[in-house]
Amino acid sequence: MQLIDKLLLDDGASRRGERVVISLLFSLLAVAVTALVIYGAYYGGITALILRSLFFSAVAAAGLLYAGLRAKPIALKLLCYVLVVIALIPGPYLWQTYMDIIMRGAMSTALDRYLFVGLMLVVIMLVRLYVGWALVVLIVAALGYAYFGYLIPGKYGHGGYGLSRLASTLLLSTEGFYGVPMGVAAEYIFLFALFGALLTKIGTGEVFVDIARGLTGRVQGGPGLSAALSSTLLGSLNGSAVANVVTTGTFTIPLMKRVGYSPTLAGAIEAAASSAGQIMPPVMGAAAFLMAEIIGVPYGTIALAALVPALLYVAALMTAVYLEAGRLKLARDTTGGLRFLADTLRKRGYLLLPLICLIALMVMGKSPTQAAVLSIVVGLLISPWQKLTRIGPVDLAEVCKDTLLATLPIVAAVAAAGTVIGVLNLTGMGLMVSGLIVEAGGESLWAVLLLTAVASFVLGMGLPTSAAYLLLAVLVAPALTQLGMQPIAAHMFIFYFGLVSAITPPVALAAYAAASIAGSPANATAVEAMRLGFVKLLVPFLFVNMPGLLMLGEPLDIGVAIVLSFPAVIGITIAFAGWLSRPLAVAERLLLLAASVAVAWPVPATDFDPLILAIRGVGLAVLVVILARIQLSHRAVTPSPAPSLGARDGALDKTSLGKES
Repeated sequence: MQLIDKLLLDDGASRRGERVVISLLFSLLAVAVTALVIYGAYYGGITALILRSLFFSAVAAAGLLYAGLRAKPIALKLLCYVLVVIALIPGPYLWQTYMDIIMRGAMSTALDRYLFVGLMLVVIMLVRLYVGWALVVLIVAALGYAYFGYLIPGKYGHGGYGLSRLASTLLLSTEGFYGVPMGVAAEYIFLFALFGALLTKIGTGEVFVDIARGLTGRVQGGPGLSAALSSTLLGSLNGSAVANVVTTGTFTIPLMKRVGYSPTLAGAIEAAASSAGQIMPPVMGAAAFLMAEIIGVPYGTIALAALVPALLYVAALMTAVYLEAGRLKLARDTTGGLRFLADTLRKRGYLLLPLICLIALMVMGKSPTQAAVLSIVVGLLISPWQKLTRIGPVDLAEVCKDTLLATLPIVAAVAAAGTVIGVLNLTGMGLMVSGLIVEAGGESLWAVLLLTAVASFVLGMGLPTSAAYLLLAVLVAPALTQLGMQPIAAHMFIFYFGLVSAITPPVALAAYAAASIAGSPANATAVEAMRLGFVKLLVPFLFVNMPGLLMLGEPLDIGVAIVLSFPAVIGITIAFAGWLSRPLAVAERLLLLAASVAVAWPVPATDFDPLILAIRGVGLAVLVVILARIQLSHRAVTPSPAPSLGARDGALDKTSLGKES
């Protein structure tokens, strides 16, 4: 019975018999999806339409089973269970009739149209349950525009597309439900989520936390730095800001509060750090895999391009956390440090082997999917080395179940986004919107960038990152590339602004999750997280004239861009913090801000015009002089040492910490 309990889903107060049956069915579907994804990833040979339809049928059915289990109204429960049956039909149906579909040129039959309507209901219900109303409204609006387009006058109208054409495009081809977004979910997102879930299960996440403590040990405010670093490291595996907050925040937030961080600041640090996982290689978030497919470049190219901007973000965040610790005179972690780090690596460093294997295989030229499968195998091989990390068949089924639960919102979002994108391509509206943006911006790149940033931010508030990015990639990215931006820079720009909503009000999901753990006001935590993570709003604009930050261009372009960007970002961070050994005067903060902007002056990084060189040189000189002056003015003052918090206080003892959290 204890083995079954591991697989039980959160029931929403359902009867135990129903809970057991639904949980076992859900786990069975999770294992089947895992087997399908791993086989397709490593061996290939499965036609895209068949793989994607089978994948979505199983995932949608599992999601509706879970929703039905948790539903309290009987009518909603029965509706979910009926839709489970409908969801299970398209995958096997398309598998069996695939050759017939090809022979008739993907022209829909009456049965296809009935199936299309049923699947449309499944998608809408799944999106409503796991994403929200915003995407449901977009789906309905897109279908309405496709069907009733003949009623719209002018260039935005069209002849209208009936049910037969919509079924052919959205169901029987890879232009709708089963388009590139669903392919990325089936081939990459689920697989890497499985990899992250397995590493979490065997304890790699705890190793990350302890490595962060070792690296930041004995530094003032070390627990805050440790939280920021560990959340970033763990987030690079799961790629979800909210999931990362609830995973690491239950440990790091109580620890930060214990050493003196306010609840609001502790929650903000965790939220800002957790959102770094979506932009930090090697795994990043779901949208990064989508970007690779849409642009048509290897995922390794996207990961490499994302590295320096991610490091800029983490450097700014760590600097901000360190300065806050100095301002608050917080305690030091005397149990951390290099000795603790060495001990951690000696005892549990082997748990990092799957991640090292993943990076090494991708560098050696293996595809991301094959590298992920082999790294999962390495994780399974090393898990029996110690009793605490050993996992059995039921634990593996639990990993599959957890992976499916984590990816349900993403799969729902990409199904909906695929529907909208299919309609946009069918009607030609995508190109018209791009033209409208260029027209509104007056062919000024900076005006278009501002419009794009606003559009990305607004879409990001109502949609998951993956869905927001997909729509922006179709609607907005062509406008940026039309004005001369390189494709990777254009897509990375909208990617950043699409995901910044995780920490910016009014829909700051990661910040709200952290606030619930910290016991702090939600919006205040979001505002503080935005102050700490401001680099996400700044760095995308640097991509325009400094594509070297994305590893684009000659080595000189890349080197100069990196050399200029880091001091500029750190200078702005100090100006925003208003503290460096002592409180900074308003004039000092303004000078730091102006000098930082001068260093990162918005012209190409390798523009060696004498005036530009003078502006950047003066900016660097002012930065150095101001920082040196502040430090020297307080050199003679001996500050009271920050209190230490050792093991005897129990602050960092894992047992006591676990009780508190």
